[in-house]
Amino acid sequence: MKIAVCIKQVPDTNKVEVDPVTGVLKRNGVDSKMNPYDLYALETALRLKEQYGGEVRVITMGPPQAEAVIYEAFSMGVDDGYLITDRAFAGADVLATSRAISQGLKKSGEFDIIICGKQSTDGDTAQVGPEISEYLSLSSVTNVTEIISADAKSITVKRTLPLAVETVKLAFPCLISVEKDIYIPRLPSYLKKQATKDRKITLFTLGDFDDTDPMHYGLNGSPTQVQRIFPPEVNDKREMWQGESGEIVSKFAGKLKELKFI
Repeated sequence: MKIAVCIKQVPDTNKVEVDPVTGVLKRNGVDSKMNPYDLYALETALRLKEQYGGEVRVITMGPPQAEAVIYEAFSMGVDDGYLITDRAFAGADVLATSRAISQGLKKSGEFDIIICGKQSTDGDTAQVGPEISEYLSLSSVTNVTEIISADAKSITVKRTLPLAVETVKLAFPCLISVEKDIYIPRLPSYLKKQATKDRKITLFTLGDFDDTDPMHYGLNGSPTQVQRIFPPEVNDKREMWQGESGEIVSKFAGKLKELKFI
């Protein structure tokens, strides 16, 4: 089974500055980590490999330092890694990101299944996986909570929806997005880390793609534009009241009415 996993490097903090002009995150100088939801996708892929055989590769888009999450994936048991990196991809929204990743997946070779995490912690859109499947004309299923079975031609999964649980069988090639309840991710192996520290990562730039139109990527290819960026207001005002309980309750009720909470 040939398995591709989409992973992402995200900020390891919630104190990230935003460029007021472009509306994109300022990632330079910020500690980063692998997107937590992608760990569940990786674990799913590695378990499929262990049970059915095959190979697992990861692909990510980002600046050169995003290689760090690929090497982390190597230390968990991944066989191959691809990094999509080019200034032309900077500032991409979910549509432009999905287009770039789909192009990278096509260049990385054949695959039976693509596995994505539910969403990323820095975007929270949960749209990239389904949009990749649209670009590649693949069947896809989201909200996957269990792998039931697989064979040489298909995979059967369980997906949990708000009002139902569905069992779906997909023919290869296909794409699934998994929930964080599917498995407990394994920890990186120090021995695998040492053994793979010099493993080559394949880089893709815009010129490597079949579609090399720069207007399809980055800010140019992003129909979603941020209109306004501002920090949330911090209200740390407080009042100290003293008196009898009945008096304080009456005053508290009046304050709630004043603030239009009731």
